Amino acid sequence: MKPAAREAARLLSGAGLAAALLLPTAVTAHAAPRATLPAADGKKGQALPAMPSALDADAACTAPSRERAKKQDWSRQRLDLDRTHGHGVGAGVTVALIDTGVAPDADGLDGRVTAEGAAAEDCVGHGTFLAGLIAGRDARLTGVAPGARILALRGTDTRGRADAALVATAVRAATEAGADVIAVTVALPRRDKDLSRAVADARRAGAVVVAAATPDPPARGDTDTIPPRVYWPAGEPGVLSVADMLPGGLRPERALPTTGIDLAAPGAGVVSGGPRGDGHYLGAGASVAAAYAAGAAAVVRAAHPDDSPEAVAHRLTATAYPADIPQLDAYAAVTTVLGGPDAPPAGERAAERVAVRDTSDADAATDRATLLTLLGSALVLAVLWAAFTLPRARARGWRPARAGDGGTAKD
Repeated sequence: MKPAAREAARLLSGAGLAAALLLPTAVTAHAAPRATLPAADGKKGQALPAMPSALDADAACTAPSRERAKKQDWSRQRLDLDRTHGHGVGAGVTVALIDTGVAPDADGLDGRVTAEGAAAEDCVGHGTFLAGLIAGRDARLTGVAPGARILALRGTDTRGRADAALVATAVRAATEAGADVIAVTVALPRRDKDLSRAVADARRAGAVVVAAATPDPPARGDTDTIPPRVYWPAGEPGVLSVADMLPGGLRPERALPTTGIDLAAPGAGVVSGGPRGDGHYLGAGASVAAAYAAGAAAVVRAAHPDDSPEAVAHRLTATAYPADIPQLDAYAAVTTVLGGPDAPPAGERAAERVAVRDTSDADAATDRATLLTLLGSALVLAVLWAAFTLPRARARGWRPARAGDGGTAKD
């Protein structure tokens, strides 16, 4: 994204986004909270239902939204998806999404979701919301890889509570199905041996594994008192650990602290659909950011099919916008020509990598601009020369040549 566009996106981080940054993650469907989608033009934002990542034990399934977003949210502008899709849409790539399940017939996902058994039932709605960010085809709210297929797998119970055994089983199922990208959008507080082996096997099989760096923050409580810790499987070797960021590039105030983050992606005030109806919701958290990164990985895999999982992870981080935590740049990830024969491992800081942006499309325009600049400079110099020389020549008696004379007047 151009610097001016990045700066415009950063300006969206004002008070209008405040409500969206504090979305609860465990709510009942009886009184769904509403949050405000900020407006880039300074006008009043749009109120949309909040998408929970988990439900209370006695809550009904998340109700259909009756609201539709009237404009594109900041996250898609920040990822420069319009230009990205000119270079790839993830066609032919399968993304395994491990979350609360995905409704196969959800709006914008028709015909491109494979979900069996419990994974086809998404009571919470969170997995379907994330699937839209990865591969949705909504006219205004398209996903990062609208040409990709989704393999839905359940990593939680029906209420959205993550379970290590379920996640490990889902990772193995994704590996057996030959998924190109595995997105684990839940995060566990403790390492699990079976899950560690499943992730290692997936990577050996050629899958890019992307994981949320933290769980989504709790609905209540002070996260400032929680010490930093590593969450799993984001902490596993070779896994791309993704955290959520605000429009200004910072992590949300109530984000759970962690270490070892490889990449940041939009994770607040993000709009997508749900499992029932064609309405929209507002979502937030590292799970949202991980879904965006998984979509970008799908586009990269389609555009660079010979790249290894390590090379894909390197491409995503090496081309990221330099910051304390490198910020995902989907367009750059697809179009950049990387320098150096060997791809460093995932997790290395983007500022320490060498990347050369592919500017072949811009070279002709640059040459034209250079030529115009040179011609303009020559004209300016000619005017200055005339302004300086003619008065001195006239002072010495010089006059323009007339027909029939020699062109000079002598003293």
